[in-house]
Amino acid sequence: MLTEALFVSTLLFVIGSFGFVIRRNAIIMFLCIELQLNAVNLAFVAISRFVGIEGQLYVFFVMTVAAAEAAVGLAIIISIFRHYETVNVDNFNLLKW
Repeated sequence: MLTEALFVSTLLFVIGSFGFVIRRNAIIMFLCIELQLNAVNLAFVAISRFVGIEGQLYVFFVMTVAAAEAAVGLAIIISIFRHYETVNVDNFNLLKW
């Protein structure tokens, strides 16, 4: 059971990483980060079954961070879309120094 859950978690994390690196759409990149966070949550829950409940407590922390990241990230994406009328990260450099 642990091996299968960790395999699925690893697969989801790799898909999220690959999607983040390859895609240039800010919303898709944002969703890939969320996929990576959910993969980590799955690994925490799978491991917590064998080592204790601490892994599930970390899941609540990660979910809180993901919710805050979703609120702030979507606000930034909407602001950039209103200014540039695109969410393609190659077309804007607003956040660069």
